[in-house]
Amino acid sequence: MAQFTETVPNNTLTLNATLNSRGVAAGELRPWGSFTVLEEGRGYKIKRIEVKPGHRLSLQMHHHRSEHWIVVSGTAKVICGENEVLLSNNQSTYVPQCTVHRLENPGVIPLVLIEVQNGEYLGEDDIIRYQDDYARNDK
Repeated sequence: MAQFTETVPNNTLTLNATLNSRGVAAGELRPWGSFTVLEEGRGYKIKRIEVKPGHRLSLQMHHHRSEHWIVVSGTAKVICGENEVLLSNNQSTYVPQCTVHRLENPGVIPLVLIEVQNGEYLGEDDIIRYQDDYARNDK
């Protein structure tokens, strides 16, 4: 993995990214699909998430972060607390901190969305799983 830092003249904007050999941000594979961290800084993280058709993430909750999800392509079935909603291109939803939620792709094409996390701690270990199709239950 290559590391780069670019400073824009006349600005204090600094971009840091981990790149793979093709020059794109490195992603992580999961049984349901994959995610790529596009950017992160103090108190926020931005991910591109892709969910395979017919797959879903665990029913989960986070103690330290909230999440905003924006659908780029495909269909998202979202459970957030007691609510269930279907979202399509350019629609979004908000998942408050400490709220049980799940993301699912009920469609036939990959679901692609952008996730914006906000919180004091954004580690991948801040996941309490209540139900998981891939036997990764933490509860």
